[in-house]
Amino acid sequence: MNAADRAVDLTARRDVAGRMAEAAAAWLDALDAAQRELASGAVPADDATDAERRRWFYTPTDHGGLTFHGQRPAQQRAAMRLVATGLSTAGYVTVALTMGLENVLDHVEGFVTRFDRERARDPHLYYLRVFGEPGGTQPWGWRFGGHHVSLNYLVVDGALVATTPCFVGADPAVSPLLGGALHRPLARVEDLGRDLVRSMPADLRARAVLLPKAPPDLVTANRTRVADGDRQVPLSGIWRDERFPDPAEAARLQVLSDAIDAAAGFEEADLRAVEYTSVPKGVAVADLDAEQKDLVRALLGTYFGRVPDAVAPTWHEDAAALDVVHVAWAGSLEPGEPHYYRLQAPGLLVEWDNTQRGANHAHSVWRDPDTDFGLDVLAAHRARHH
Repeated sequence: MNAADRAVDLTARRDVAGRMAEAAAAWLDALDAAQRELASGAVPADDATDAERRRWFYTPTDHGGLTFHGQRPAQQRAAMRLVATGLSTAGYVTVALTMGLENVLDHVEGFVTRFDRERARDPHLYYLRVFGEPGGTQPWGWRFGGHHVSLNYLVVDGALVATTPCFVGADPAVSPLLGGALHRPLARVEDLGRDLVRSMPADLRARAVLLPKAPPDLVTANRTRVADGDRQVPLSGIWRDERFPDPAEAARLQVLSDAIDAAAGFEEADLRAVEYTSVPKGVAVADLDAEQKDLVRALLGTYFGRVPDAVAPTWHEDAAALDVVHVAWAGSLEPGEPHYYRLQAPGLLVEWDNTQRGANHAHSVWRDPDTDFGLDVLAAHRARHH
């Protein structure tokens, strides 16, 4: 949450933090000692003791914390109540649907994918952990994650100060419903980006489209910090452990990872074209017309609108702030084809990709390269109190 976001009414950020603290404390109080040990983490800080809180994933790996498998139904409900405090209604529905898609994905893959556990596609393999003491005088936060979900929050001095990284994905991105309808939980996140670039005149579109092919995944991946020169990480590298205990499963993951990279067909020049740089690539919103600027606002809304309305960023409603956002695209502009986009400005990084599984496997992340995990606030807090 950047400086502009923190200008949101302090009362609203304290109200949301209060609801989080109450729900977090209720969940922890419902756990036994063994469960609570898994569910608890170190007090957030701007030093090495905070390393675990800053680890995040979007693959079906161990995200760290207590899973739903390790909880009774009433405890699971209390966990989801905490999750809901960090999301808008639309955000909560999207996250819940993403979790349920694990059953659909298992069906798509023939109920055989295992990785390093009995069942890889498992709607109960979502992890919740609280860092520090909810509502206490010290900073505290919480993290919820599993396949295609990563939510990260920090509370300092009784106010919510960080909500990023915030990741939601969908696999399948499109699946059939009865009567010929389609289930597309991230439809607007994808379509608004494509509509925006397709609406540009040829000269602007040529500047916005960095490459005619798309990178195989998010360029900044699941790094704790983003930095100049960052490039996508192979799938096999986005896991808590480098290798699975079962060598056969480790080999299967490596084969899948290699196939994804081979399908993208990226060479050095391609990697360089889309790598992250602190100087944004693509087209500045200042160069767009009024209708296109409205599309940018709507697209950013699909990211900012994931958190509770009272604390959702609103800076993009200001014309001057919006003008410095840059829009970049890679891949085809045709629906159903692999593609990637990036929105970038000071205090903002949004990435989307839909490239894997025949462009039916979507990732979306909202980050703040300067203040992810609230590290800037933690440093200031330490300076004031120590």
